[in-house]
Amino acid sequence: MLPTERISYSAIPERAPLVLPEGKRMVVWVIVNIEEWNPKETMPRTVLTPPAGGAPSPDIPNWAWHEYGNRVGFWRLLEVFDTLKVPGVLAINGTAVTSYEPIARAALERGWEFMGHGFTQKNMQKVENEAEDIRRTSETIRAFTGVAPRGWLGPGLTETWETPDLLKEAGYSYVCDWVLDDQPVRLKTRAGEIVNVPYTQECNDVAMMLIQHHPAREYFQRASDQFDQIYADAKHSARVMALVVHPYIMGAPHRARYFREIMEKIAAYDDVAIWTGGEIFDWFEGQSPA
Repeated sequence: MLPTERISYSAIPERAPLVLPEGKRMVVWVIVNIEEWNPKETMPRTVLTPPAGGAPSPDIPNWAWHEYGNRVGFWRLLEVFDTLKVPGVLAINGTAVTSYEPIARAALERGWEFMGHGFTQKNMQKVENEAEDIRRTSETIRAFTGVAPRGWLGPGLTETWETPDLLKEAGYSYVCDWVLDDQPVRLKTRAGEIVNVPYTQECNDVAMMLIQHHPAREYFQRASDQFDQIYADAKHSARVMALVVHPYIMGAPHRARYFREIMEKIAAYDDVAIWTGGEIFDWFEGQSPA
């Protein structure tokens, strides 16, 4: 299906109000992306170009740049979640569950939600068998956590024309690739509807730091401004805001403080809930049943 066949246009002021429990006004959820980069392949992103250009293999500088995030950066970010006693959501490659088992174990011990993020860090359009890739990801997460993942985030938000159909058929409840709203919405699939939970391209460290090349403080400033606006928008109907971090980016020493500062600001609001994607889905189902 084309995107316009999966979802109809809807103006947010014309919808029935969404109400959060306990007088909450809006929800923030925080997604930590854990990836495994295959050193035998072209690196998904680069921080340092080789002297003669091109994409040489092996690419040790850029592989090591990402590896720092999983060895050091993740643990720096984890301290923020622990200090503020708030949950995170782990969007993780299937292979990374085993390769970076201490990270997966730390998330499991804290009750974080695990979200499917492709079996490997590869565009879904380049995956040889998409249904099998989704199945292997789900089974790996289920084997480690004891629970099948309910949510999916495509690597780089990539999808084929069939991805929502395959996810629904594989038992997924929600997807995050459709960044087009501040409230959950329903997408049509050939097996029924799947919910899209609001994600973000703007408050995403990949966009800010690697593509737009902003200074580290931009993460706090942009997230703070977005939070203030969505908080104001939520006066009459609840809204959802996502924050996205990658350990090799926001876990870097010169950036970590800005993630901590925005999380401290958000956590100070008594009428703002910090939930997982699954909690957002369950609430939305109660508010707006299929």
